Amino acid sequence: MNPILKEYLAQLKVEKNLTKNTISSYKTDLESFLNYIKDIGITDLSEITTEHLSSFFKLLKNLGLNERTSARYFSSIRGFFKYLIKNDYVEASPIEKMKAPKISRKLPSVLTIDEINTLLNTPNLDDKNGIRDKAMLEVFYACGLRVSELINLKIMDLFLKENLIKVYGKGRKERLVPIGSEAIASLENYLTQSRPFLKKNLQSENFVFLSNRGKKFSRMGVWKIVKRYVELSDIKKEIHPHTFRHSFATHLIERGADLRSVQEMLGHSDISTTQIYTHIDRDYVKRVHKMYHPRG
Repeated sequence: MNPILKEYLAQLKVEKNLTKNTISSYKTDLESFLNYIKDIGITDLSEITTEHLSSFFKLLKNLGLNERTSARYFSSIRGFFKYLIKNDYVEASPIEKMKAPKISRKLPSVLTIDEINTLLNTPNLDDKNGIRDKAMLEVFYACGLRVSELINLKIMDLFLKENLIKVYGKGRKERLVPIGSEAIASLENYLTQSRPFLKKNLQSENFVFLSNRGKKFSRMGVWKIVKRYVELSDIKKEIHPHTFRHSFATHLIERGADLRSVQEMLGHSDISTTQIYTHIDRDYVKRVHKMYHPRG
């Protein structure tokens, strides 16, 4: 079974263009599943039944794994069986007879517009790190970025005269996101007054936001900055980097933006939803952002 798993993972890397972390997650999930299958005496993938899968998911539950993790395992195994059918390793997928684990949705924490304004005005602009931090927080909120999208943003991805930035989302999917005037002003201030002092030639690799060591930020580095300014702002909510993304979407919709435009800006990963709004005019999306975003 392991050679087939290696084939599948190689196919994901080449054809799906998934990140190393995503492929590593698939590998971990499927290795756990295949080890379980071997332990119960099955040596042929075509012998796996719905009952075997049910027993595996009961085991995950007994081990204390949460709904979200079980749902991830379900997705990994379902994708693997689709590959097996496509390449004639099995005739049918036993997992298709099962219902995916339901994930109870917890409403995300969202900052009010006043809280956002307080937070964004907290960094000290007399300090090069403060200039950088303000620009980072402004872009984070103004564009509704994921943490990975923020830290991987490069100079060549900035189209500030057009009020746009290019973002690479999940699966390296590319999208153009509008950026408001206040975020542009903070970003331009950072690029001229702060980044030149942080830049360290080859180490910096043209990443927009640089740490004090001249390298691109880590996720933890961003989290520490967010945490610091939340504390300085005396905001009592449970805030994490993704809160900026939730707040971005919530504020746009609350102020009248249509849902499809917001989905376009967020780069929603669900393909059935994506198909609905892929043909929205870029200029229209920019106008919606400018009209409805609090700092547009």
